[in-house]
Amino acid sequence: MDFVTTGDGSKTIFNAQIGENYHSKHGALKESKHVFLKTGLQFYLEKENIKEASILEIGFGTGLNFILTADYCAAENIKLDYCGIEAYPLDKAVIENIGYNEYVSSEIWDAYCEQYDKALKNDVIINESIHLQIAHTKVLEFASTKLFDVIYFDAFAAIHQPEMWSDETLAHVTSFLKPGGVFVTYAITGNLKRSMKALGFSIEKAPGAPGKREMLRALKL
Repeated sequence: MDFVTTGDGSKTIFNAQIGENYHSKHGALKESKHVFLKTGLQFYLEKENIKEASILEIGFGTGLNFILTADYCAAENIKLDYCGIEAYPLDKAVIENIGYNEYVSSEIWDAYCEQYDKALKNDVIINESIHLQIAHTKVLEFASTKLFDVIYFDAFAAIHQPEMWSDETLAHVTSFLKPGGVFVTYAITGNLKRSMKALGFSIEKAPGAPGKREMLRALKL
């Protein structure tokens, strides 16, 4: 795997087996903040007028979405329960050398790196109000008794991993979302919109991150 500098100066990783970067070439940092933190979590918190949330991420990858979310929650005194699904976790050395420590507090970064390997096996404490678990499993094999408030759907693009965007996968993933919960992803296609509507979601076209005109946000009815 090779580090790639994206349009906003932040790095991502090119996965040669998949044939795609982990993040947008137009800006890994900007995409994560816009698609997942702003359009997902912040939208949910404002909608519900609360100071706590549980998040399920599909495609944990480098953990960029998590550390940005955790850093925001720590600064805003928001309680966070975060679970990421990742079938093929990156080595800790890759995580430590990608340079994301520049974008979050040292407390969040140090705790994330220290707890990363442990989080692949158990729920870990990042600080007193932030918990993390990385489910080392394929998405269709994921099981949980929890229901989540927000889903960050950050799988590789459908052209490279069509199975991740199938009706079966979307139905399985969204079964872990609470009524009133929010599903966000960087993509928006006709097939995706039809699938989400069939699963009982209201669909919204939200402004996309740099390089994309629109993205999808969906609310579970």
